[in-house]
Amino acid sequence: MKETLRNHLLKSCTDQELLRWFDPLRIEFDPDSKQVSVTFPHPFFADWFGSQVQSRFEEQLGQFLGDGHAISYVNTGPSAAPPLRRDAGAVTNRIDFPFGRQFTFDSFIINKKNYFPLASAKEVAKQDNVVFNPFIVCGKNGSGKSHLMRAVANEISKRRDPSSILLCSADELNNIYRVKFAGDVFKARTHIFAYDFLFVDELHLLRKEKTLQQELVTIFNHFYDNKKQMIFCCADKLTSYEFLNPTLKSRLEWGLIVTLKQPDLEIRVGYIQEMCRLKKLPLSKEQVLTLAQRFQDFRYLQGILLKLFAFRELVRKDIDKKDFEHILNNTEEKTAEALSPEAIMKTVSEHLGVNLKELTGNKRHHSIAQARQVAMYLCRQLLGISYPALGRAFGGKDHSTVLYSVKKMEQLQHDDKDLKQMLKDLKEKCLLYDRR
Repeated sequence: MKETLRNHLLKSCTDQELLRWFDPLRIEFDPDSKQVSVTFPHPFFADWFGSQVQSRFEEQLGQFLGDGHAISYVNTGPSAAPPLRRDAGAVTNRIDFPFGRQFTFDSFIINKKNYFPLASAKEVAKQDNVVFNPFIVCGKNGSGKSHLMRAVANEISKRRDPSSILLCSADELNNIYRVKFAGDVFKARTHIFAYDFLFVDELHLLRKEKTLQQELVTIFNHFYDNKKQMIFCCADKLTSYEFLNPTLKSRLEWGLIVTLKQPDLEIRVGYIQEMCRLKKLPLSKEQVLTLAQRFQDFRYLQGILLKLFAFRELVRKDIDKKDFEHILNNTEEKTAEALSPEAIMKTVSEHLGVNLKELTGNKRHHSIAQARQVAMYLCRQLLGISYPALGRAFGGKDHSTVLYSVKKMEQLQHDDKDLKQMLKDLKEKCLLYDRR
């Protein structure tokens, strides 16, 4: 097994790396019990392994063996100290990643700006006794808050049953009540109370759900009183969520609140370098820096790197300068994925001289209504967001209102050259928004 596993590890590690930390290990595998035993040559090696490569090794071993396996560690020598990381909290670890193998603490690229949120998340993940409850992660789209939440869930899953963790968005939580239990509040509540962990993403989706907000107070009380961990993620600072039920907002503020900063150039370079290492993609320092400067959104960077990797695998192993520029030039203008409805609304409000808050309000004054329709149209055109999701972004408007606004803008610009030019100008401003 060890030789086959070594060949698998060579996909993401160099031979020199494996000579240093993999080859000295003694590995035994029992397929009946799905148990892997790893023996270290001496305690000092175990300490180094635990702090430097254990998480990466377990992630790759999980990919190699599949789900349902566990790993234990053994030291040799009479003074052998516990070989696991000091924060592992168990002698035997599961090596499943039920919330996505890509979501680990090791793959979360940070610098000094985001060190505290990561350190706090690791502390939440390792604690058997709940200390920070709730744990609130704030950050704009693309900052990595969902990654961090799922990394905590994966880490907890190493020592606890993954089915004890409810991880969902606010929309999905709402569907438990409305769809899964057809509006039966007590059955839905009993179902949620059965979990030991509650992780809820995208709190801003609660804007229109007043009933669910009230229900979340009851859920919060149950988890808090029973010392069961809660994590919530939101796109803005909690203090800015004026739509939240006052009782719910007050309870959320009991916990530890951390804010993730937008990934800067240093983080983007680190992320690209890590992906190149994992994919064995031989990009030069100049190419890495070019990618980091041109593209600011992590999701979009993933797409670009995947395209480069596919080119290397399917077309040509060596990506020369001409190939690199050709791939980037064919995709460079699609920076709209880094935009958000909020960014587009801000651009429209500045261009048309309308108060930003009025775009999400209910005033029907002609200038305000037109600006709102323009913003809805641009969000649909540049982001491709669904009509219901756009309705939520614009202060809880019905999807039919958004549909009407988009269709109206599409029709009017055919006959109104000034409007058509304005929409063109605004599109260009929106696409340049993140480069200001």
